[in-house]
Amino acid sequence: MGHSMPIGDVLPEISVLVSAVVLLLAASFMRQQDHWRLAIGALASLFAAAVLCALQLGEPARLTFAGVWALDGASIWARLLILATTAICVALTPEWLRSDRRHGEYYAMLLLAALGAMLLAGAADLLQLVMAVLLSSVTGYTLAAYHRAWPLSVEAGMKYFLVGALTNTLLMIGVTLLFGLFGSTDYAQIAKAATGAPQIMALIGLTLVVVGVAFKLAAVPAHTWMPDVSEGAPPPAAAFLTVAPKIGAAIALARLVTIFPADVVAWRPLVATLAVATMTIGNLGALGQSDVRRLLGWSSISQSGYALMAVTAVGLNAQAIPALLFFLGAYAAANLAAFAAVTQLRGRTNLADYRGLATARPGIAAVLVVSFLSLVGIPPLGGFVGKLALFVTTIEAGYAWLAVIAVINTVVSLVYYLRVLGPVYFGDLDGPVPVLGGWAQKALYLATLLTIGLGILAEPLWSELGRVMLLP
Repeated sequence: MGHSMPIGDVLPEISVLVSAVVLLLAASFMRQQDHWRLAIGALASLFAAAVLCALQLGEPARLTFAGVWALDGASIWARLLILATTAICVALTPEWLRSDRRHGEYYAMLLLAALGAMLLAGAADLLQLVMAVLLSSVTGYTLAAYHRAWPLSVEAGMKYFLVGALTNTLLMIGVTLLFGLFGSTDYAQIAKAATGAPQIMALIGLTLVVVGVAFKLAAVPAHTWMPDVSEGAPPPAAAFLTVAPKIGAAIALARLVTIFPADVVAWRPLVATLAVATMTIGNLGALGQSDVRRLLGWSSISQSGYALMAVTAVGLNAQAIPALLFFLGAYAAANLAAFAAVTQLRGRTNLADYRGLATARPGIAAVLVVSFLSLVGIPPLGGFVGKLALFVTTIEAGYAWLAVIAVINTVVSLVYYLRVLGPVYFGDLDGPVPVLGGWAQKALYLATLLTIGLGILAEPLWSELGRVMLLP
């Protein structure tokens, strides 16, 4: 393994980083009413990074930078998803932050948060993983508490920070344990040494690291920040924080657990247990909500539980990683569409405020229907294909009981989605429904088109993803 530093392998990341710095400098010199122009700059830089990422797809999968950085199908597709998610969140922002003095800096923060999520997807070394989690977390706290004059936003940032401080500490302890056991933080080295490991210590170390990554996934036991962030963060930031870090964390988790032989370190039961707990607690939490944004937060937790099903099956079924990627893409599109609808409605969040929306704003009502049905997994939408792939993969991997629990949870989730859609179509309108406008509307319809498109174009996409591999 050569110790060369091929800069070309991290060009997408470097371009995002440089763009963030440029946008930050530009924001400090521009007049505030011109800050919306920085959104165009952010979109251009995300597009450039996505092109650089796509160019890597043709190359053979490999570990680079002395083995700390994985360039494989899983990390490249995940990073493309993260960049696309970030672009939609950028488009949701200009009208929302128009009167905010720190409008311009927001884009720099968003790009750095995206960079953290991208680093998660490619981490092939425990210290690289820690760095990615920390970058993703610190920027996330800032985005969550962006409306610092609004108590709910500050509270969201604080809760996010406190849960993060605890789980990041556990993550560090776990990394220290694994380093002590195996004498290396490099995944490939650990994989070699893991066969003769003291099982209990290895499992404890791995469990602590898994909890640290579960925080980014908003999976049990580190899920409690998600409803508050969904409610308190600016909706464009909430859209980002419920999607982008998850994509990176899901791939990071899959990459991490597969280093350990399942017969030596019992990580499959651990991940399966977290999957059941996460989808169930997320669904039960959502059932009682009368606040649409908190409901989306709880629903987002339950979706992480489904993603963990694929992680459980990694190594048992070749389709596990393609299923995970497809599910994450479909989830991202549907969740972004739902948050785009909330943003376009100027953040209205009380369930009672959605009564009669279909009369006043039929377009937005239709978007809510599409996004919710896709989150449930109704054909022909993207979410259906994603969930179907997950269920089939899990059953073929020998975890039929996990698929059964997921199906039950899916049926339960219909209840709270319909609790929102019912009043939208059958409630009486109270008054005028103001909306944000141009940019947010484009983002809204783009996310909706993607949700439908992923379902219709599932076949070619699936054959493309079927070749994806995951390096240890």
